[in-house]
Amino acid sequence: MFQMIDINKIIVMVAPLLLAVSAHEAAHGLAAYRMGDDTAARAGRITLNPIRHLDPFGSVLLPLLLAISGAPFIIGYAKPVPVNFARLTNWKKGTVVVSAAGICANLCLLAISGIAFRILFAMGRNITADSLWAFPLVELLLLLGYSVIINAILAVFNMIPIPPLDGSKIIGVFLPPQFRKLFAYIERFGIILVIFLLILKADLLFKIIMFFIAPLIGIALGGGGIDFIGRHMG
Repeated sequence: MFQMIDINKIIVMVAPLLLAVSAHEAAHGLAAYRMGDDTAARAGRITLNPIRHLDPFGSVLLPLLLAISGAPFIIGYAKPVPVNFARLTNWKKGTVVVSAAGICANLCLLAISGIAFRILFAMGRNITADSLWAFPLVELLLLLGYSVIINAILAVFNMIPIPPLDGSKIIGVFLPPQFRKLFAYIERFGIILVIFLLILKADLLFKIIMFFIAPLIGIALGGGGIDFIGRHMG
């Protein structure tokens, strides 16, 4: 029974993660297409199909490592959508729009998940623990609750100005050319730093991110919803 609970927990956490990273990358591709670059469209990456976006390490191994290590949250990333920024109609505006699109997609999923959670949570007050609907309702609420959490984390995490995260590209637009070149150079090794933080400093990183995402989660889930998620996901 203990193993089954763990498996359920992993499924409830990984399923919304796959949707979140797929929506994030598809949004980048769609924004690029709207701004003049069809590279992602030609590569078939403007889709919510997670198979098109899966990265063997970032989408599978990293989340599993975090789950096995008992990290306070599971996060991952997909293969970056190919974007030729030089083909954007307006380079500065296009770069900001394309880079911010993934963050906006996660915020939209957060809002949708939060609204659905609140509706079902209110309906669940009339369902008794021995009802046939109790178990699937709890699992669905946990899935929606974690969808809120993971999308909040991804949105805030990608705002960090560390290459190759989206925040670095947005800030890079407004930097002098020499600093943009430095950011481009750091981007080659930035993912190593990000992975290091995720695996070895997950607790510290979680505390820092929670400071910024706590208000978003509070609005989306409400006090009762947060208590519910805490009791069942702890």
